Amino acid sequence: MAISVFDLFKVGIGPSSSHTVGPMRAAATFAQGLFEQGLQEQVQRVEIRLYGSLSATGVGHATDRACVMGLMGEWPDSIDPRSIGPRIQQLRESGELSLGGRSTIAFDWHRDLLLLDESLPYHPNAMSLSAFAADGLLWRQTYYSVGGGFIVEEAEAAEGAPAANGVELPYDFNSAVELLALCQRHQLRVSELMMANERAWRSDAEIRSGLLHIWAVMRECVEQGLRHEGTLPGGLDVPRRAAKLHRNLLEIGKPNVISSTLSAMEWVNLFALAVNEENAAGGRMVTAPTNGAAGIIPAVLHYYMKFNPEASDDDVVDFFLAAAAVGILCKKNASISGAEVGC
Repeated sequence: MAISVFDLFKVGIGPSSSHTVGPMRAAATFAQGLFEQGLQEQVQRVEIRLYGSLSATGVGHATDRACVMGLMGEWPDSIDPRSIGPRIQQLRESGELSLGGRSTIAFDWHRDLLLLDESLPYHPNAMSLSAFAADGLLWRQTYYSVGGGFIVEEAEAAEGAPAANGVELPYDFNSAVELLALCQRHQLRVSELMMANERAWRSDAEIRSGLLHIWAVMRECVEQGLRHEGTLPGGLDVPRRAAKLHRNLLEIGKPNVISSTLSAMEWVNLFALAVNEENAAGGRMVTAPTNGAAGIIPAVLHYYMKFNPEASDDDVVDFFLAAAAVGILCKKNASISGAEVGC
């Protein structure tokens, strides 16, 4: 299966690509499917069933809320994270859900959202969605959230692997050995090879603007993390540390703040921590390639762009392309699902 850089770097929300982003995408896909099949007028209620890891950590990872927001027509890359709490509260009080954002159905949180103590065979992160008419079941679909916000539908899982997307790449690779051999044979840098592959989907201008948008979201995530204080949600009263650490670094006031390896790592760690805290708080972020691993890529790039006076947008594009090549190797040869191998 051909994998794009934009499959690995996806704008979403925290705290988990597998448990929040993927389930929201699955639920939004299900709601969209009801309208595409013309079934929406017959729907009386929708039932969400969470299995395995999605059930075990569903509340802590806001999987329940993500599924509900997806059914309401929201997608991880466009939803305003600040709107989720108030809208969930309104739904709980009214008992009404706006299906796909277009039609209203009854929704009982305890009856229609089930966290089950059982697993499905294909993957630990499983969920099924069922739409019922007055006289019984209309449509049911099972989804697996396989890491990084990727979802696999039941039919794909039954075939043993995700369906091919029909895209042929000029320089397809499945291992680091193959990647390096292609680079050497065609005299291409890793980023240049990846750019050639990306052209199978979109133009150079679209690739560049898309990657710069990814960078803008990452940069804003860092800035939000450096700004916010207080405690993280979840009931454990974990204090946010990035803002205070940022002030401490600024107060050092050393003219050679980046000449020291220790100082450099303090800044990189700070930027990663800022992203991780925003992710834990359910804020806007970018999978890289998951939420659990989302701090490293923006931290390294943020440091480079902040302290290198010659840094440019070209460096941003090259960095993301090269990083995506490594992510593709991980995705193809192992897993980027925390429920399978850890984040």
